[in-house]
Amino acid sequence: MTHEAAGVPTTRNDDAPNDDDRQDEPFERDGGPAAAGPRSGDEAASTEAGSADAGSAGAGSAGGRDEGERPEARLARAVRAAEQALIEFEIAVETFRVEVENFSRLHHQKLGPMYTRLDELDAQIAEARAARTGDPEDIRKAREARAVVMPMPGVDELFHDWMDSDGLSPEAAAMLTEQPVRPPKRVRPTEEARRLYRDLARKAHPDLAQDETERARRDEFIARVNAAYGRGDEELLSELAKEWEAGPAAPEADLGEAEELYARLNWLTQRKELLTVLAQDLEESAIGAMLRMAPDDPDRLLEEIAEQLLGEVAQREAELAAMVQ
Repeated sequence: MTHEAAGVPTTRNDDAPNDDDRQDEPFERDGGPAAAGPRSGDEAASTEAGSADAGSAGAGSAGGRDEGERPEARLARAVRAAEQALIEFEIAVETFRVEVENFSRLHHQKLGPMYTRLDELDAQIAEARAARTGDPEDIRKAREARAVVMPMPGVDELFHDWMDSDGLSPEAAAMLTEQPVRPPKRVRPTEEARRLYRDLARKAHPDLAQDETERARRDEFIARVNAAYGRGDEELLSELAKEWEAGPAAPEADLGEAEELYARLNWLTQRKELLTVLAQDLEESAIGAMLRMAPDDPDRLLEEIAEQLLGEVAQREAELAAMVQ
């Protein structure tokens, strides 16, 4: 990991703070758009620290503050720049995480029945071939194909769809928390939902809290923001934006002296490293790899896969019909 003068963590902050279109496309590498995935902080290695240093130098040249400015004041500005950089990187990671999760959920909901139908047809074809040839090898393959289709005895009855690959299914979690089940309608939320989410995350992020009470309030609020964004609930995000504006004003940052500032920088660096690992895991997952195939329109990718599966189902059905005639 690269660090500049004051030890500012190398997080992503190379987009203009108010450039929503570019900030919500955190998937640029080598100066151009790439496949899906949040850009690692290491790829924006010294942008933030360099900007902070350049800003300090520029301010000193313009206002004559460079010579008389306390080192702690420059360090405080570096901390604030690092905080904003980390928030931008976290927004990028969370945005991609939501797309990966939604794609996985919708992939299972929309395409799961087609995969099941293909497995059933493969089993029937293998059984028809074994019945015709009587070959032991064909019989073995038929049994294996049928075993793929058949669920493990008692599992469905035991769990009743309460478990999925991530633990409790959304339906089960909703029952336990008495919350309504609202699955995502699309992989990527609307542009307005994304804009609202970015704005709320920047204003209400827990890392901007000045005490534990304020952090707890922000944690609870951001949890609701993330849940609404995951469902693409634009109306709820708009309501949350009004709620935040009507709430108590955020206290001004009151950063301490050098030791506290360096401790804050160290925490920001560690947090960035954890987010970088999470981003890498998302990008390298099976769903992340699929999203890289269609970074501009992941919802269309689901439709294309569905069309391909329908074609495979038709081919299998024709093959089976020819064998049983």
